[in-house]
Parts: sequence; C-alpha cells; structure tokens
Amino acid sequence: MVARLVGAKLSERLGQTVVVENRGGAGGNLAARAVAGAAPDGYTILATTSALAVNDTASRNKGYATEDLRTVALVAMSPDVLAVHPSNPAKDLREFIAAAKQKSFTFGSAGVGTGPHIGAEYFFREVAKVKSVHVPFTGGAPAVTAAIGNHVDAIVLTLPTVTPQITQGSLRGLGLASPMRNAAVPNVPTYGEMGFPGVYSGSWVGFFAPAKTSDAVVAKLNAEINQILKEPEAQQRLRTIGFDPIFKTHVAAADEFKSDVANWGKMVRAIGISVD
Repeated sequence: MVARLVGAKLSERLGQTVVVENRGGAGGNLAARAVAGAAPDGYTILATTSALAVNDTASRNKGYATEDLRTVALVAMSPDVLAVHPSNPAKDLREFIAAAKQKSFTFGSAGVGTGPHIGAEYFFREVAKVKSVHVPFTGGAPAVTAAIGNHVDAIVLTLPTVTPQITQGSLRGLGLASPMRNAAVPNVPTYGEMGFPGVYSGSWVGFFAPAKTSDAVVAKLNAEINQILKEPEAQQRLRTIGFDPIFKTHVAAADEFKSDVANWGKMVRAIGISVD
C-alpha cells in the first residue's frame, strides 16, 4: 500500500512512470537482491520493511550484502501487536502471560525470521520468561486466518495486517509493542501499560537504492517522498491502518537504519534465530 501510494505520487511529481513490481519471497531478500544489483541511476528503488535490518543478522544466504543498498527514506512506522481469538479467556496481555506461566502456548507469525517473530520470541523468552511454540505461516494473511479459526493461541504481527480484524471484533488485540497507543486501535494497550515497560518491536516501511547511487539522486528522491507523505490525505491513509508517518533526511534515515540493524542483531543473537 505504501509503495503504491508513493509510486503514484512520484509519477505526478517527477513526470516519470513509476511501476510497482512485487517481488515477494525469502523474507524480502529476493526484492532486495534485485535492487542491490540494479544500475545505481535512481530508476530502480526498493520499497521494503524492517525485514531488511533483521535479515542482516538472521539470514545467512541473502545473495547480497546490506551494504549493497543505501537508505533513501524511512516513511512509516507501525508496532507489532499480539492478538487472540475472542474466546480466549485472557482479556489483556497481563492475563495472557499469567496463564502462560502455567502452560505453554502456540503463536503464529508471518514466517521464521520476520521482525514480529523475532520480537515475540525475544519478549516471551527474555522478558516474560514463558514457554511458547512458534507456528510460522507463509505471510500475515494466513496467520490471521489461523487465529480467526482458533487454530493457534495467539498471533504476533505488524499492526496494519491485523487492524481490520481487531476493529471488527474477529480478533482481540492484547498489547502493542510500542511506547504509546495507536490511533487505529485506541483500545489496545501498550506492553508498558501491561507491566512490561521498554518492550518495543515494530516495522517501518522504507525506500532504498543501490549503494553507488549518487548523493544528489538520493537527496532528490528523499525530498520528493517526504513531501508526498506530508500531504494530509497520505497521512490519513497511513494512520487509518496503523502506520505513523516518518519524515527524515536521507542522512538521518541512514543513521536510524544502521542503529536498527544493530538492535535487531542483538535480539537475533539472543534467541539464536538463523534463516537459510
């Protein structure tokens, strides 16, 4: 959604046709590999998520190095959410963890090595000290379907994937791994409100270019993308599904990406996740 929103507006602003080509697979590595090997002329850019930072440590055979890409812009951020079937007796995260102290549980994610999977494993093992069994799915949608069918005890996904189900009542949101509540699901408390302060896990959406793309091209793309995301219509569309807009220069965005790589690396190493 973010790629198509930005792509359509870039076409208008730059007078160039922007085509969004879906390259799903391998936790985002297929798309990243394609862009890393593209000509550094500004005509091929990557729209991706925090998976790029996660894969720096978690993925052993990416087919590219993270340094083969440079940050153009980070444009939107959304927290991870833990959600359960409405029949679950736990009414909030505190009750869910209390029950988990007595009996292990299953939780679904969009796949092994995804940000929500790693954030959840780290929280369950290192913070809450409970036992869980991870059930990986081939994406967020199948995980949501399994939760609605009550086939797993919980799911942990990036909020926009689950926002419609939480607002409609087919799933109950128990906690957001963020510093504050989110306007898309105002009744879902944060982990901190539930007694787990400082637990933050989420995903950004960002744009990247081949590493040798010039500073001038990167700065131009960054400025245009930021202007697009500052439009009220764009901000409303993002916030409705659970994203908060981000506005940073390409230099500041690159610094944040570098920090994010280090933070995810710490969590990946702590729980011992490795993806071929």
